[in-house]
Amino acid sequence: MRAADLIMLLLIFGIMYFLLIRPQQKRVKEHTAMLAALRRGDQVVTQGGVVGKIAKVKDEVGEVDVEIASGVIVRVMKPTIVSVMNKTEPTKT
Repeated sequence: MRAADLIMLLLIFGIMYFLLIRPQQKRVKEHTAMLAALRRGDQVVTQGGVVGKIAKVKDEVGEVDVEIASGVIVRVMKPTIVSVMNKTEPTKT
């Protein structure tokens, strides 16, 4: 293998790292932080497109109870929450 071939291979790997791998790692880190910050009253969207308000967060099992209509509560896994639409303010203690 010539030195030019090795340099080209390293250059391709560097480009792939900065264009594909690094942004994906950043998105995963942001999603994990968003899930850790979920609290009661936040309005969320699930992967299935269901919009609802968090009624209860069960951290020990990784689930969230989401109220999708008045009196209708659905249990969803935390990783299926795609985004938080409206964030509630933390309660003062």
